[in-house]
Amino acid sequence: MLKNLSIGSLGFSSGLPYILIFSTLGVWLADIGIDLSMIGFFAWIVLTYSLKFLWAPLIDNFSVPFLNRLGYRKSWILLSQILIALCLLLLSFTNPLDNLQFFAFIAFLVAFSGSIQDIAIDAFRIEMAELSQQGNLAASYQFGYRIAILISSSFALIFASDFGWSLTYQLMALLMLVGVGGALIQPEQLNTSLKKLTLKNSIIEPLKDFLSRFGIFLASFLLLIVATYRLTDIVMGPMASPFYLEKGYTLKEIGYVVKVVAVLASILGFFLGGILVKKIGIKYTLIAGSLLVLVTNLLFSIIALYDKDLYLLGLVVGADSLAAGVVGTANITFLTSLVSKQYTAVQYALLTSFMMLPGKLFSGFSGVIANYFKIEYGTDYGWMAFFIFTSLLTIPCLILLLFYARHSFQDD
Repeated sequence: MLKNLSIGSLGFSSGLPYILIFSTLGVWLADIGIDLSMIGFFAWIVLTYSLKFLWAPLIDNFSVPFLNRLGYRKSWILLSQILIALCLLLLSFTNPLDNLQFFAFIAFLVAFSGSIQDIAIDAFRIEMAELSQQGNLAASYQFGYRIAILISSSFALIFASDFGWSLTYQLMALLMLVGVGGALIQPEQLNTSLKKLTLKNSIIEPLKDFLSRFGIFLASFLLLIVATYRLTDIVMGPMASPFYLEKGYTLKEIGYVVKVVAVLASILGFFLGGILVKKIGIKYTLIAGSLLVLVTNLLFSIIALYDKDLYLLGLVVGADSLAAGVVGTANITFLTSLVSKQYTAVQYALLTSFMMLPGKLFSGFSGVIANYFKIEYGTDYGWMAFFIFTSLLTIPCLILLLFYARHSFQDD
């Protein structure tokens, strides 16, 4: 129970900065009139999460002086949480209309610190329990993560509509204390299998271990699945809130209806994903999640043609978020099954980087693509074309997963 509470709290502190930078920041920028293309480019700030394998070896090799008295992994978790809180405060005092470049730089620092926190939390979670218990811990992590989404998106938008964006981000900085508490309540599990690596071979040895365990062909195949599995929702993400605002929904309507429905449905999806993993295995749960994402993204293309309708939008957002929940639990369990405890932080960071990097690179152009379709086909049909486009990005991974399921390369 304590483990789940700890991981849930850390999931909260992991989700909070990510959503504030990747999603809510875009609403802030759209709300004050920043162009869609520029909002899309802001998605590149969170590339730090995709490139975190570059500094993951530091997490495996070193601890933070003074803070390491509390634990090896905890020292990095606590340091990153302090940095995130401070940068969120600085962000709250910066007006993007006056100095967009400095605003972007501070947002980058939040994302960079968040990537460090994620590396340490992932290692902390994986070392806490055996693989058989990881599905349960993954569900707890995702539960906390989704609560953070609710707070950093829904509540943040409602709060910002009444009190402004500056005070909102100051409050978000204060909420990082939840993660601090999560790190402190759970004793750290000593990982006796952890190898102390030199910086020179800290990337090479984990990769060699991965290749030796799966073989070059299977390892490459698995990495292709990892790289394409979340492509659709990552590319669509930066444009969702600007789409809602452009359709005439207010910040409060987005906060009360869209975001609340999204979080509640995704939480249900996480637990459904955990059940599916146990009942039908990781492979078929991955396929089910991929199919759900394809269908629910197509639903967005339909509502793009309708006038403002909160009930219809809430229904579609709920279905899409349920799919995202299933995908989230299945994906975390899948990545965890591929990691060796000898190289916990590095290998998991490499895998999550392979997962995020293609989508993040592509998502930077999401605003440009949306603008192109809107110019070419008009506002409503342009948005419809954009959502059809993002839906089609699911197909390559679905083909790979179907082939993977038919061939017993790896046991679930």
